[in-house]
Amino acid sequence: MHRAAAVILLSLLLAACAIQPATEPVDVLLLGEQHDAPSHQEQHRQAVQALADQGALAALALEMAEQGRSTAGLARDATPAAVQAALQWNDKAWPWAAYGPAVLAAVRAGVPVLGANLPRSSMRTAMGDATLDRLLSPAALQAQQTEIRSGHCGLLPETQILPMTRIQLARDRTMAQVLAQAAVPGKTVVLLAGAGHVEPALGVPQHLSATLRVRAQRWPAQPPQKDYCEELRRQMAPAK
Repeated sequence: MHRAAAVILLSLLLAACAIQPATEPVDVLLLGEQHDAPSHQEQHRQAVQALADQGALAALALEMAEQGRSTAGLARDATPAAVQAALQWNDKAWPWAAYGPAVLAAVRAGVPVLGANLPRSSMRTAMGDATLDRLLSPAALQAQQTEIRSGHCGLLPETQILPMTRIQLARDRTMAQVLAQAAVPGKTVVLLAGAGHVEPALGVPQHLSATLRVRAQRWPAQPPQKDYCEELRRQMAPAK
């Protein structure tokens, strides 16, 4: 594996997107997206393909699938349906048309694709787990709570802010655990996730070992495809 060539290729890719390019090899590359921005998913595909083409991709981890799901047992020529089944893909939440190309780029290269998100069955436990509050400094915890408020358009009852923050913390920690387990010396494990999850001061980087070389890349924001706050207001409105 020519690691230097992989780094150069990825640097050129990021530079073409008007992003500050990576200049050193990394063990973990965190790509943070806006979920309804097709250009971000295309950039994911290009980055994954670039690393795969150079034999530098250790694994592809996804917010879009739960921890414990994996394509590791599949052949390179597995059908998209088989890949979705292995990951227990939820197409309603995460349109396969958007994420499938990056996932299949890894599968075709013989690289495992790993679910990295906190399983839904663990969310209720996380909401009541006060030990999660100590994963960030007090100032960072307050900042994460502010992000939760704004991310829900200021519509969440204040009593729900801390429980929802704990879910976010548990999700970030779970993603970090999956990445650490998948790390391979001389290669890069990539995470595809929402931009908030890769925020260095608050997200996944806070839960990764300092021994890992980590780069967090967030793509520039795009105009949203719809008014999500208005949609959330409708969802939270009392039934008549």
